[in-house]
Parts: sequence; structure tokens; C-alpha cells
Amino acid sequence: MSSHTDAARTLGVGILGAGPVTQAIHLPSLARLGDLLTVRHIMDVDASVAESVAARVGATHSTSIDALLGDPAVDIVAICSPHQFHAEQVIAACRAGKKAVLCEKPFAMNAEEAARISAVSEETGVPIIVGAMHTFDPGWSAAQEHWDNLPDTAHTIRSSIVLPPNSRFEDFATEIITRPAGGTPDYSDPEVIKQSLKGGIMGLAIHDLPLVRRFTPDFKDIEVLEARIVRPFGYVISLRTPTRTIELRAAMNNTWKPEWSFEALSDHAALRIDFTPSYVQAGSAVATFSRATESGPETTIHGPFEHNGYEGEWRELAALAAGTKQPPSAQTLIDDLTFALDIADATLAAVDAQLTGDTQPTTQPAREGAHA
Repeated sequence: MSSHTDAARTLGVGILGAGPVTQAIHLPSLARLGDLLTVRHIMDVDASVAESVAARVGATHSTSIDALLGDPAVDIVAICSPHQFHAEQVIAACRAGKKAVLCEKPFAMNAEEAARISAVSEETGVPIIVGAMHTFDPGWSAAQEHWDNLPDTAHTIRSSIVLPPNSRFEDFATEIITRPAGGTPDYSDPEVIKQSLKGGIMGLAIHDLPLVRRFTPDFKDIEVLEARIVRPFGYVISLRTPTRTIELRAAMNNTWKPEWSFEALSDHAALRIDFTPSYVQAGSAVATFSRATESGPETTIHGPFEHNGYEGEWRELAALAAGTKQPPSAQTLIDDLTFALDIADATLAAVDAQLTGDTQPTTQPAREGAHA
């Protein structure tokens, strides 16, 4: 069978935004899935970037969203543009009759945008997934299959991230914080502290917050106990619900050993998932269970697996577009987003309270209509 015929059988992908996320994450992932997906169209507001990136994969290029959405060769749209454009572009892609949409996080800037997206997805039947790669990692899937009742019994959940900074790419790729040229932020300014913390939550911690929420049945009743920055870049945020203690930690420094781990602990069992660093193609996560049994401690390890979460996203999209898999609940996407927004809002309120000397925990009330 000719390669042209093979390509004709695959689903066509169009990508809005041709920056480092597209170039370093999505294109290498798609290159490994040539039997399922083919990049057909690259759009970027910078014409030279669009042309250059499209040339790598033999795709059409444009500077127009309408051109990409109107391209009949595009079945799946990936939205990799600046986050303030995500909601309107997700809605436009759904209305354009595409088969599935991938939106980089966050897929909306507030609960109102999220509700609009949910309504349009339901109206059009177009499935949407959000690019939080950890939820599509085979290591996370293996954990789900083997954790028994741990989500019900866990009392402590931790997300811990240690990464070397890469200012050339990570501002764009993860939207952590906007760094002043040639130096660290001025942390003597309370507004800089608050924006750094918010950026850390919505750009970095957000990858693990759907995982945290899975272990937090009372996630609507979240309160912040402590929130502080870590120099030169990072955060320590301690939270609690009526039944859970949650720790979110990140440090970006010149470490020789990157680490990204998620942990859930109960009285008699513990799960640890070691993820590979973000923004690289370094394989899947590994899930380790430790349990207390009558015969003594028992440890089981699952992974590493044959692909990572970035590739997992695209496998999921191909299945959704082909109609061989049920789409995720729109309410799940909304709950994941509002959970992150609630934590961000409560964190900023906690910082204000610390600055004014009010050290009481800061509770973030649930957003009206945001949770099922």
C-alpha cells in the first residue's frame, strides 16, 4: 500500500500556535503516531514561524485561524496559543465541526468561560480534552488500576517538583511566571509574590491538580494554611479540606537531578508516581505502591511503559475522533479548572492575610454553579 494511501487513512491534525510546545512536545509525539495521525495544517501569527514549522512535516501553513478551521483536511484541532485565547478558540473549533479538540491548559480563564465551553461541546458533540499530560500517562493509568480504595482512605496528598529553569522555553511552555530580563522577580513587591504564586499554580501545579482532586472527595471545601515563594523560582503551598492534607511544592533551580513526584498516603498504603520532567520526551511515569500486609511491607512497581503522557494525549484524541472511546465528562474538565482557580484565589487571599497580619486559614468558597 502506498504511503499516500496510508496517510489518507489517518486523521488530520491542525495546530493553532507553532511555538516551543508545538515544536518540542507535539510534533515529536505525532511523529511516533504516523499510523493514526498526520499533521495537515500549522497556524501561527508569525508567518515565518508557521511556514518553517509546517515545512518540517509537509503541512499547509497559515496565519489565520479561519483558514485552519476551514481546512477540510483537519479533523482534530490542537490549541497551543496564548492562554487568554483558549476559550474562544475551543468554541470556534467545536462550531467548525471538527472531530475532537485538544486545548493546552488552562482551557479557560474562569468558570464562566468553562461553562460556555461545556455548553458548546454538549451542543455540538465535539469532545474536548485538556493537555494536562500526567492524566494521560500510562503510569497514572496503572496507578488507577491498582490503587484499590486509596482515593477514599488517603489523608495526605503531595505534589513535589524540582526542575532546572530554562527561561528561553519554560515561560512560553508552562506560563509559570514572566521573568524580568537578566534577573529574578522583585519579591519585595507583594503583587509580584502573588502573581508568581498564581503563575506557579496555573502553569505548573495545574498538571497535578486533577490527580490531587481524584484523591480529595471534599475538594470544594479547600483552605490554604500557608503560601510562600521559593527563591529563585517556586512555591510551597499547604492546604487542607475537612479530611485531607495537601502539599504543593516546586523549586526551579540549577539542580543536576530533576524530580517530579505525586504521592497519596493512607494509614496502611502509599502511592508514589515519579513523572519524567515536563517539556522533554523522557518516557513514562513509574507508579510504586507500598502496603502494610500481615506478612510485612509489600511493594509493587508499575512501569516504565512504552509511551509518555504527551503521546497518551494524542492516542486519546485519535480514539475520540474515531468514535471508539467515550469522551470525558465536560463537568470533569470544569471541576478540574475550578479546583485550580479556587486554590489560586485562596492562595492570593492567604498572601494578603499574611501581609496584613491575619494568620487565619483562608477558605475559598465554592464557585456557584461550578461543581456538580
